[in-house]
Amino acid sequence: MRTSLTRMRHVSEAHGRIMNLVLAGGDLPHVAKAAGDALDATVMVRDPGGRRLAASGDFPGLDEDAVAKASLDAHALRRPVLAADSVWVAPVIAGSEDLGGLVVRAEGGLTDEDERLLELVAQSVALLLLMQRSTAVAEGPVRDELLDDLIADPPHAPQQSARRARRLGVDLRKPHVLVVARPEGGEQGRAVVWASSYAYRLSGLKTVQGGCVVLLLPGVDASAAASAVSEELTPLLGHPVSVAAAGPGGSPDAVGPLYAEALRCLDAMSALGGTGSAAAVADLGFLGMLLSDDHDVDGFVENAIGPVLDYDAERLTDLTRTLEAYFASGSSPTNAAEALHVHPNTVSRRLERIGELLGPEWQKPGQVLEVQLALRLQRTREVLTRRRAATAPARPPAAPAD
Repeated sequence: MRTSLTRMRHVSEAHGRIMNLVLAGGDLPHVAKAAGDALDATVMVRDPGGRRLAASGDFPGLDEDAVAKASLDAHALRRPVLAADSVWVAPVIAGSEDLGGLVVRAEGGLTDEDERLLELVAQSVALLLLMQRSTAVAEGPVRDELLDDLIADPPHAPQQSARRARRLGVDLRKPHVLVVARPEGGEQGRAVVWASSYAYRLSGLKTVQGGCVVLLLPGVDASAAASAVSEELTPLLGHPVSVAAAGPGGSPDAVGPLYAEALRCLDAMSALGGTGSAAAVADLGFLGMLLSDDHDVDGFVENAIGPVLDYDAERLTDLTRTLEAYFASGSSPTNAAEALHVHPNTVSRRLERIGELLGPEWQKPGQVLEVQLALRLQRTREVLTRRRAATAPARPPAAPAD
């Protein structure tokens, strides 16, 4: 009886500490850590799509299939379920709404009291997520107006916008990407509500322009941001969502150009039959280079043939020249060998090495076009560099030392 009362007191006190943390404005990482300390376990908070929102530690070797199955059972039973040895899954729900789940690894197992505490922790996390959503909705008009000003052409007082963003917990001096999501059918309202919560959760901004949800999110990988938005929003709406992204940028002035790039990327995806997919400007290869405001030739060449250029530079080989001869001869190794004055077997071995560097798909129509274009751009840059060096005025001789 004494042991049982002690455990019940522990559950009550731990739940009280976590609830106080939630009501005091604590975030998900702090709540996850407090729950982990109380359960003597590692706790991870996940969204409805199974993506990690916060955790109190690492989860090496997690059996995702077992966790996914246990998550379905946990939501159906509305209680924690054992997924595998020492791994539990608890549903995070509010009424009938699925807000995600908790994954808990307790090496020593969970007692009945621990399971009860886990249920209470899940309720606390649900409350915190609902509070965050309410805050996001309440601040929505202010955040929308700020992003509207940033993407306006011309932007409205960038420095003043930066100060307004800092008051909302957004630092526009740090790298950020811009994502445009266009639901392909269905009601837009649900996407807008989701976007408010998503942007608030990631310390970003959101607005709606021309039937599209616009998100400004911290990060450096526009392609990953587009994929993450698509993977979460598409299942929620139940119909395709086209998502385009651009970036990164690192100042208030960069937001407008990023928005224009993302819109061009979205239009290009539609023209190419990519409706319902997700991509960034960089994912479109030479089309992305044309759509980009800065026409990043260096980046395109590096993505297309960078490994070959690096290999030649490090080992003093002729893979790049072999590629040029191969394409100039109509993709004939024999004719390329004649042009290079080497044996055909040498060309074949070099082409095998190029395949190892560029991947097995390098001769497929899409990639081979980019490789050829990158070779021409690289050759043009070399010619222009030599010409500039040849026409540069000679430096005057140095004055003799005293």
